[in-house]
Amino acid sequence: MQTQSKYNRMQPLAFDAATWGDGFWGRLHQLCRETVLPSMRRALDEPENGAVFSNFAIAAGLTEGERKGTMWSDGDCYKYMEALTHIFGATGEQSIIDQLDELIDQVAAAQEDDGYISTPMQLREDKERWTDLRDHELYNMGHLLTAASVHHRITGKRNFLEIAIKLADYLCAVFVPCPPELAHFGFNPSNTMGAVDLYRVTGDAKYLELAQTFVEMRGSQPGGRDLNQSLVSLREETRAVGHAVTAGYLYCGAADVVAETGDEALLAGLRRIWDNAVLSKMYITGGTSAQHHGSSQRPEFRGRAGEVHEAFGYEYSLPNATAYNETCANIAHAMWNWRLLNLSGDAKYADIVELVLYNSMLSSMSLDGITFCYTNPLRWYGAEHPLLSQDAYERWFISGCYCCPTNTARTIALLHNWLYSTSAEGLWIHLYGSNSVNTTLADGSAIALTQQTDYPWDDAVRITVDAAPAQEVALMLRIPGWCDAAAFSINGEPQEAPLTPGSYVEVKRGWQAGDVIELSLPMRPRMIKAHPKAEEIRNHVAVMRGPIVYCLEGVDLPDEVSILDVYAPDDMALTTSREEDLLGGVTAINGVARHITERNGSPALYMEAGNEREEDLEITLIPYYAWNNRGIDEMTVWLPRRY
Repeated sequence: MQTQSKYNRMQPLAFDAATWGDGFWGRLHQLCRETVLPSMRRALDEPENGAVFSNFAIAAGLTEGERKGTMWSDGDCYKYMEALTHIFGATGEQSIIDQLDELIDQVAAAQEDDGYISTPMQLREDKERWTDLRDHELYNMGHLLTAASVHHRITGKRNFLEIAIKLADYLCAVFVPCPPELAHFGFNPSNTMGAVDLYRVTGDAKYLELAQTFVEMRGSQPGGRDLNQSLVSLREETRAVGHAVTAGYLYCGAADVVAETGDEALLAGLRRIWDNAVLSKMYITGGTSAQHHGSSQRPEFRGRAGEVHEAFGYEYSLPNATAYNETCANIAHAMWNWRLLNLSGDAKYADIVELVLYNSMLSSMSLDGITFCYTNPLRWYGAEHPLLSQDAYERWFISGCYCCPTNTARTIALLHNWLYSTSAEGLWIHLYGSNSVNTTLADGSAIALTQQTDYPWDDAVRITVDAAPAQEVALMLRIPGWCDAAAFSINGEPQEAPLTPGSYVEVKRGWQAGDVIELSLPMRPRMIKAHPKAEEIRNHVAVMRGPIVYCLEGVDLPDEVSILDVYAPDDMALTTSREEDLLGGVTAINGVARHITERNGSPALYMEAGNEREEDLEITLIPYYAWNNRGIDEMTVWLPRRY
């Protein structure tokens, strides 16, 4: 069964309701199917990779060998299996089921009789269960629960689901009694989401109780810390703190619990955290983790909140070159906002989802879909860049930490599920891209639409009604927060409905097959500035067009010019050009900046002002997601202003 979430304002569609056409995301979905996942499987069979499938066969006694990979290796393998399942849901290819069945058999054979499964632990004789949160047991198990639930929902098979049920029953026995010593246990808590996912496909309330237990235990006992959000309970929390993946997963799981229980106090906590994260700690790209390493800002705890890593920074502290912005954290941020969107119907959450997808998620993968990066900084000094944890000069095929590639793949594979939602009001259109949808509305009637667009490069979206119910039905069209001049027509007749940026416009009428909505979302290049408290980017500007953040890459500058010497005049006129042969085909932004030679080769830290040489410089900006595909070079999103 697939239960509807009682307290969601909107419900996601069936897995096969929407299908991509030819367009930006349709081509990426095809790349995921034909290149990303086959290449990823090869990486997951590499012994030196951080995530490997070999541990399952060894733990099952099917082969001999030593444990490989990280303590969170299993979870990353499950994300690959989930991505593969979503692709099966879109294509129905039997070879995918055959591959999944083989892998599921190994997972089943590796599972302990009592339901426990975390092969990195099972293959280490020096480790005992539930003794160290860094062992990532719940991370591995949560991704299994989600992957198995998705597999059952899409394929109808129970082979993976039975493993998940056996595991979840074991977790209920361990955690539902709320042992105090496990109050703060777990890192990257995918387990809460996984428990709710299992509840939704089985209808068994004990799995929802398990998810509630995970939420309630966090911060319920003394001794917690901000690194894994265990110092303050979610109901009392006011800040986004600690490891940004752990945070995002925790907030997602809590939002899932709210969707099933209507817990208003928990939702209020999530809203406070969202305000803090988005209004003072989020990068312009949607990235969320400013710190590689540091301390948590908790004035009320007088420095006792603990050290953190891969974490949210202080309010308004948004460094560029040392930005961490782990891809998994960025994706978790989008996942959380997707859940808040369905709870509320508030378009501000859809804006964040779109921002992450086009920028700080997609930037992690090479254009050919084979190599990846872990961190997503906003400034890079080429071969002279100081490498911090998980930074790399070039994208890699395998890595000691392989969580981000599988997360990127599954997000692309499932993204067609985020295009639409339904509610008592009608059909909601959240994201734009060429696709078709055929779904059932809340009253049981059917509707089918086709979107045709070259979004995000073109501002025109054409929506054709292919089938509609006899009665009136509303379509809710999202007007992005960045669009201040939206307009639309129906069958060629301009409509006068007010189109407020960052909202949904309700278009209700009796629709006929063949009706056409033409939506215009003008995408002028915009120069963006930051809050003045954001010191690292004060008196700087970034350029956006539509949902896409742009950057300046060194390869597009003359050899003698550094990104450090390029300034943006306030009157810089920006023009666009469609470049089919550049970076897979992009819309570039062109302008005349100022080249100010400041240092003249001096290594001095300080020098007297007033001796600079200045001249015009033509520049070309590219989408941020496409940087680091043309060799090691400099890059910057933010340019200092020239008044």
